[in-house]
Amino acid sequence: MTRTTATDVIICGTGAAGLTLAIDLARRNVGFLLIDKAAHPFIGSRGKGIQPRSREVFEDLGVIDRIVASGGEYPVQRIYTDDGPVDEAAVQMSEPTPEEPYQIPLLVPQFLTERRLRERLAELGHAPHYSHELVGFDQDADGVSARIATPDGEQTVRAAYLIGADGGSSFVRKTLGIGFPGKTLGVRAIVADVLVDGVSSDAWHRWGEDTAAQVSMCPLYGTDMFQLQAPIPFDSDLDLSAEGLTAFFRERTGRDGVVIRAVNWASAFKMNARLADTYQRGRVFLTGDAAHCHPPTGGQGLNTSVQDAYNLGWKLAAVLDGAPESLLSTYEKERRPIAEAVLGLSEKLLEAAKNRNIHRGREVSQLDLGYLDSPLTLAGPERNNGVLAGDRAPDAPATGAGGLPTRLFNLFQGPHWTLLGHDVDDTSAPAPRPGLHIHTLGTRGDILDTGGYVHGAYRLSSEQWVLIRPDGYVAAVVNTSDLGSIETYLDTVGVRSLAATRPPTTGSSSGMPAPSSSDSTGTPRTRREHRRLRTAAEQRLATAQRELHQLSRQVQRDLRTVRRHGETTAIVARSNFAELAVQSITRLAAGPSTPGRQPERAVADRLSHRAGARGTTQP
Repeated sequence: MTRTTATDVIICGTGAAGLTLAIDLARRNVGFLLIDKAAHPFIGSRGKGIQPRSREVFEDLGVIDRIVASGGEYPVQRIYTDDGPVDEAAVQMSEPTPEEPYQIPLLVPQFLTERRLRERLAELGHAPHYSHELVGFDQDADGVSARIATPDGEQTVRAAYLIGADGGSSFVRKTLGIGFPGKTLGVRAIVADVLVDGVSSDAWHRWGEDTAAQVSMCPLYGTDMFQLQAPIPFDSDLDLSAEGLTAFFRERTGRDGVVIRAVNWASAFKMNARLADTYQRGRVFLTGDAAHCHPPTGGQGLNTSVQDAYNLGWKLAAVLDGAPESLLSTYEKERRPIAEAVLGLSEKLLEAAKNRNIHRGREVSQLDLGYLDSPLTLAGPERNNGVLAGDRAPDAPATGAGGLPTRLFNLFQGPHWTLLGHDVDDTSAPAPRPGLHIHTLGTRGDILDTGGYVHGAYRLSSEQWVLIRPDGYVAAVVNTSDLGSIETYLDTVGVRSLAATRPPTTGSSSGMPAPSSSDSTGTPRTRREHRRLRTAAEQRLATAQRELHQLSRQVQRDLRTVRRHGETTAIVARSNFAELAVQSITRLAAGPSTPGRQPERAVADRLSHRAGARGTTQP
């Protein structure tokens, strides 16, 4: 029997892209179902390079330290020549700077990266569902109905959106009929994770670099395995067992002392470069390898996939929370040109590798990628230096007004937008709104640019503001006089003011509240209804707390006046009553404790009870 359930988003595929998207949605309290037809997580090392920009993404998602601890920096490349081994640096990068805290790529086996992402997802209360295969789906104007084969039978899940993160042979892409043009790059290769004796783990060992008989052994830090890589002929039928790979290795290197004891995972594959014709078809989106396929040179595939998901997550959450649907069209407009450029880089590096140029520089870091031409970039004043709308937002050390050191990345971390004002009067800042953090820099601000690093990175003039997106890119740089454009912009991306998020009240003249969208028990039916009711309740509580605080201050003033006029019995009684009022109001302002009773009635009940216990009479 087919069961039907509902959620906000279905994510098909539990690789790095699917897990990144799931984490981002989880921390935004978006409901989702994460599925994979595989019976268990991927066990291979295929995408082992973590580039600096992805390290910044993982920091924001709260997992960077565990990923760093799972691997290490790339070792030197030890190239074996007729004249003996030669050690060369695998990566040529600068040292970290205040603006770019991560300059060196990491070497982390893909299965360990994904394990750390699953651990982070579990902390947020979610887990992937394996042996759950998407077998079909239909969409209409309101959502997607997906048919999923599970160990307990077929299930139909209704969702607002479906995300295909299901790899290069994507079922989602094929079902949509989206073209995947590109080319096979004329290289077939093997990659295998092996336990091996006779090779040291202090270097990435490479043999036959000038010939078609290349082979390499790269230590997989965080494990006791090596990754074996080698090009192979298209017509070969290679034995991928431990004995077969040992014989293959000896044939190419002549080294009899190297023995492969076990093979954890192995694959023979053709290198391709492909890009989907579109990333979106209605309410269905492609991300990661389902949208683009890269050769492994330069370590760009997994990183581009992670950043796809990081771009899509906040937009999905915003639209589900009421932002215009058009916001989702910016996903393809921003990410597809990036994938196209990265594919060109990967092909270029592949050609260089064929000519024994295996060095990698800043071009692979992805730190210089941005969205200057995006429809989400807001035009501002002419700038000759510093950040522009669409740039990656730099980091910088700073000091909080309380005296403790901090970083801009600490201020940005989380699912919110950030507005920074430089040398401004904080009274000019826009009104606070949910999903926006506002900070001011300078002697009048809550953040001090003690070393001048913030100014060095952003080059903001006095009375200028910079708006940072949830994914760490600059949305706008404006002057104080143009802050109105920021408020209008925020409305269009779903960061609405409290007044705009307050649900309409259309109660009758009797004062009864308007009926809400709920079932027969009074429980809201959908997540969005829950959110609207919660927001309204929070606003009412905030208003009540402000009013109670004002009342408390007035009572305290009255109390001081009473005490200045002598200690008569009547005055003592009024004094005691006033003290009780202050105590009760303070407790009430800290949070409601009597469900279903009006605040003023709760105060009166407490005061009457306490005053009677003391034998005093209300004046």
